This record gives sequence, structure tokens and C-alpha cells, in this order.
Amino acid sequence: MNQNMTEAGLSKTAIDKMEHLKSIFQEMGRVAIAFSGGVDSTFLLKTAHDLLGENAIALTVRSRVFPERELQEAKNFCRQEGIRQIVLSFDELKVEGFRDNPPNRCYLCKTALFQAMKEKAQEEGIQIIAEGSNMDDLGDYRPGLKAVAELGIRSPLREAELTKSEIRLLSKQLNLSTWEKPSFACLASRFVYGEQITKEKLGMVEQAEQLLLDLGFRQMRVRIHGNLARIEVLPEDISRFMKPELRETIQRKFREYGFAYVSLDLKGYRTGSMNEIL
Repeated sequence: MNQNMTEAGLSKTAIDKMEHLKSIFQEMGRVAIAFSGGVDSTFLLKTAHDLLGENAIALTVRSRVFPERELQEAKNFCRQEGIRQIVLSFDELKVEGFRDNPPNRCYLCKTALFQAMKEKAQEEGIQIIAEGSNMDDLGDYRPGLKAVAELGIRSPLREAELTKSEIRLLSKQLNLSTWEKPSFACLASRFVYGEQITKEKLGMVEQAEQLLLDLGFRQMRVRIHGNLARIEVLPEDISRFMKPELRETIQRKFREYGFAYVSLDLKGYRTGSMNEIL
């Protein structure tokens, strides 16, 4: 057992899972990692590249549903690590049915997206694509995982049975700054099902969330319901949010972005809140 890993707070189970993950990549030989720059895909890419070198590449998407800051962070990581990265342009709004935002929106999007990734990887002579879902993703409504299964995309973190908390600890051990990065999901997940997704509304959400990040709210969401913004922040941040000057700033800027009404969700931040009505 690695003494440093033990000191980092990792259980023997997590260390064994890490070894299993390595064996999965060794069996693959060559792989393209669907890389967004988030906690999971960064850990996945780093592990793959450390083992396979130039036989592990990154496939990153430039699209309307991922903020520009996320793309730049993904590019910076690959540049710092010396990892070959291919950036694909992808317009979800052209995927049939996506704009209407049905409950299976993620399935429609992931099917088209991973098909495009498969084609690009095959041009590079790579037959295996891996994505970063983990064991915790099995506990929520995730239609995108159906697309992953149907297209034969590998999910090494789930194959190794790694949880989010274990991935964060292992990321810390690898000196990855993402180990404590807030969770993120595509901007389309901010729309209530059935609400039309447009370029303009995606821009409103991106600006609104960037403002909250700039104001120091690290883990948050801005959900859009027509012309109303429903803000989720961590429960411990609600009292700070209620400070008059801060509320006034947020209200004023959100109006500038196009929202007519601004509300605070008293239940606070939680993943998958749009799925609560399903």
C-alpha cells in the first residue's frame, strides 16, 4: 500500500479501485477521453495519459451549452500536461428535438455528440472512447447514460466502481487543482423540461452564473423558468446572499441579462433539481 496515499485519507478500497482503473487503461492500449475539464474527466484523462502517454488523447467540445471559461480551462490543462487535444465544434441546437427540451434531451444530445466523437477518434485510428461518469451518477435520472451504453462508449470510473468522493481524494493525491472544483453540468440542464432552449437564453444563464462566480458563490446554479431566474446556492451561502447590497447588484445585473424576475430557491443548491418533477 502506498504510504502517501494512505496519509491522504484514501482507504485501501479506493487504492484498489485505482489499480483496477489502471488495468482497464492498460487493456485498452489506445483511448480518446471525452474531456470537459471537470473533476471526473480531468482525473480520467490524467490517469490515462500517465499510463499510455501519446496513446491517450483528449476530445473536447466547443458548444453553446458549455461556458467559454470551461473550454479555456480544459485547453490550459492539456497544454500544461503535454496532452494532445482535439477540439470539436458541436451545435446542440441543430440536434433534432433538442430545442424542445424533452425529458430525454440529454439522450438526444449525447447520442449525436458521442457519434461525432467516435467518427473523429476513428479518423485518428482510435477505436475506444471513454467518458467520465462515476458510481454516483447512477443515483439520478441520467438519460445520457443510455446513449453511452448504446454507442459502446466506455465508462472506466464506473467500471472501477469509483465514487465522486474517491475521485476527489485521488485527484488531490495527483496534485490536480480540480480535486475541489465545484460540480458542473451543461447549461441546458438549467431549463425546466418543455421550455424552449435558445441561443439567447443559454447566453443569459451563462452570464448570470459567471456573475455569481465572480461574487464568490462557488457551487450554485441559475435555473431558468421563462423570464424568471431561480438561483440555487449552498444553504450556508443563503444568509450572505440576503445582504441588501449584494441582492441589489444581482437583481440589477440579471435584469440587464434579460431576466424580468429573480428568485432564490430556499432549499438551496442540489444536483438534478429539474428532475424533481419527473
